[in-house]
Amino acid sequence: MTEQDFIPLTPSEALERLREGNRRFLEDAPYQPPMDRLRRLHLAAAQRPFAAYLSCSDSRVPPELLFERGLGELFIVRNAGNTLCASALGSLEFAVTQLEVPLIVVMGHEACGALRAAVAVAREQRQFSGNVSKVLQSLLPAVLEADPWAPDLVDAAALCNVRKVVRELREEASPALLGPQSAGKLRVVGAYYHLDSGRVDFLDGAD
Repeated sequence: MTEQDFIPLTPSEALERLREGNRRFLEDAPYQPPMDRLRRLHLAAAQRPFAAYLSCSDSRVPPELLFERGLGELFIVRNAGNTLCASALGSLEFAVTQLEVPLIVVMGHEACGALRAAVAVAREQRQFSGNVSKVLQSLLPAVLEADPWAPDLVDAAALCNVRKVVRELREEASPALLGPQSAGKLRVVGAYYHLDSGRVDFLDGAD
């Protein structure tokens, strides 16, 4: 690995690295992270990502590309609607306790298909297959919390869902996550991706 890989980042430094990557992405600046054989061999020995990401499975929302990051830099957990299921929570705990990431980002996005389906369940009593329904059940609280008069209820629910998951990770998660946050070693922030522009907005408390 490069020397930079072993320099621990503070939560604020990790967040700024993401902000800078998205700025480059928006500017269409050329970026070619090291992905050669030597880099792969270094990473085969150990990984040291600087942030963990809970993101939607949507194919239009790949965190590595939106922030112009390379191999071994982001520990990414993805599922439909970026929900905090047991698998996602366990993966984030692993990233914090074993890999010592200083930052967790929860990112939703515009026109989320999972939230659209959850809105259809809440408003139209739509039915989906058993396993899809289990996923949607965890999204319904965000749909009910969202402003019903919002210009786009799906996007409003997506924002509510991000804030709900961030709140759970900040206030109701296990000691494995709460302890490092209290000590200032870990920060949890929300983010929202705009499909049309490519911009990522970091939400409340991420300034």
